Amino acid sequence: MLLIAGFTFNHAKAQLEKTDDVKTQLRTENKDTVAFLYGGVFNLGFNEGFLHNWAAGGELASITSNAVFSAYTIRMNHRHIWTNNLDLNYGLFYAYSNKFIPRKTDDRIDFTSKYGIRLDTATDFYFTTLFNFKSQFTKAYDYTMKDWDTTSTSRFMSPGYITLAVGIEYRKGSNLSLFLSPLAARFTFVDKYYTLRNPEGAFGVRYGNTARAELGAYFSGRYMVDITKQLSFKTRLDLYSNYLAKDSKDSLGKVVNKDSPGNIDVLFDNLFVWKAGKYVSLTLGATMIYDNDIPYKKTYINSAGAEVLKDEVGMGLGWLQLKQVFTVGFIYKF
Repeated sequence: MLLIAGFTFNHAKAQLEKTDDVKTQLRTENKDTVAFLYGGVFNLGFNEGFLHNWAAGGELASITSNAVFSAYTIRMNHRHIWTNNLDLNYGLFYAYSNKFIPRKTDDRIDFTSKYGIRLDTATDFYFTTLFNFKSQFTKAYDYTMKDWDTTSTSRFMSPGYITLAVGIEYRKGSNLSLFLSPLAARFTFVDKYYTLRNPEGAFGVRYGNTARAELGAYFSGRYMVDITKQLSFKTRLDLYSNYLAKDSKDSLGKVVNKDSPGNIDVLFDNLFVWKAGKYVSLTLGATMIYDNDIPYKKTYINSAGAEVLKDEVGMGLGWLQLKQVFTVGFIYKF
């Protein structure tokens, strides 16, 4: 009996190792097989500070929390492949000087689903359809304004972005994907409340409207790799050119934003995760966005109706949207 049990255990272990080897191969190779792959990371970090009679000064008490969730699933069925990617971020800052009223530091919902059919078992190209959704969880405010809590700048589905595309995808296993579509429709949704506040509208949606449709070319490239057993890296580059782009006008007919298909929207996303211990990690993320439909304004209108210069760092970056996050905390990797 012991002999049989030992044989069974060794056989099961060999099968498990074989399965792990196949999964490792599928990260960098395309195979005609049936398999289900998944992976991701959840990181939750906190930072707390307290000062009393501190000569150097500073915030008397503060708490910062930040959560990052990034996961994927891949279903392979011979020449067919279905991939899903989900990125969620949320961060809050509490400070004594602000009566511990939470201020948002990060907020993101980004989901992509692709279904592809391999053109031939000897090639790495797929005919692929893509769906992408972007938005945020809660309301956002411009904290540089004196009465910032009276007017939100955005909220869930304001804006909300949906992209539908069909094209050719080059894949090398689950780690590398390069998707190019000459025919991609993008829809921007926003509450009328935001478009009515400005004569030029909001987020590219015209004054008084709630949606905008675009048709253009779309590129999405993704790459992820385990540099070491403890250090992983993933990056993404999205480019979108709107064939229908043209100068936009406000409700009075004045040109408020010059645009053309050459004004390419850019999303460049990077995430490093270092697993320092079983449940301890360091996460470094950086995201850059350029969107001609979201201009940067150096001033705002205060409650008295006067135009006031914003008091914030990074003003020299202009229209470039930049977000950088560094988190030390709990990690669960799967």
